[in-house]
Amino acid sequence: MSLLQKYNIQIIYEDNHLIAVNKPAGWLVQGDETGDVPISEFVKEYIKKRYNKPGDVYLGIIHRLDRPVSGIVLFARTSKALVRMNKLFQDRMVDKQYVAVVEHRPQELEGTLVNYLSKDKDRNVTKAYTSQKYKSAKRSELHYKYLGGLADHHLLQVSPTTGRSHQIRVQLAKMGSVIKGDKKYGAAHFNTDRGTIHLHAYQLSFMHPVKKEQVIIEADLPEKDQVWQMYAELIPYAPFGR
Repeated sequence: MSLLQKYNIQIIYEDNHLIAVNKPAGWLVQGDETGDVPISEFVKEYIKKRYNKPGDVYLGIIHRLDRPVSGIVLFARTSKALVRMNKLFQDRMVDKQYVAVVEHRPQELEGTLVNYLSKDKDRNVTKAYTSQKYKSAKRSELHYKYLGGLADHHLLQVSPTTGRSHQIRVQLAKMGSVIKGDKKYGAAHFNTDRGTIHLHAYQLSFMHPVKKEQVIIEADLPEKDQVWQMYAELIPYAPFGR
């Protein structure tokens, strides 16, 4: 049994060039100063066992999700795929779809947010400004759409155009719609599992870097999370505009 199987982490896409998993909230994508084992090591172990590979296994980290966020993480199995996927992300040729449960309904039910983000690396906190207050602040853009509400919380579909650190979390908070459980950006309470927030990367679509065919990867909502499951039928499995 691989570590992915042991911890019930789903592989949701796999070929000779790419592999994607549905990351549970609370897991690291890549190792950091905590010393906790990241999910990338589990994926390497899976590849090594499944394909009986001797020596070290190559695995390229294409993008990341914040530790408390769940959903799709895509890795490259070859250096060629890594270089080409990095270029697709850089050129904004990858459509990224998230859903977020937030504490307050936005005034406008659909819109585009543009802010300038500046990260404090020492505190691991990003601040959002309406104008470029600092030269180092990076322009950040996302689209959101209101999908529905239950009790005191509301579901948004979110599609970031740019890919800044903590972008969705801080831009939604700046708008007044803090993500449930995200105390770092102003949520009223932690989630029951303090290592999680209600932000999920549920769809990734792009042109395959080697096969040159359209790929759409989807990640189910966390099945043991009752809040997510209440919203399951509202998730639109299609990008904006389709």
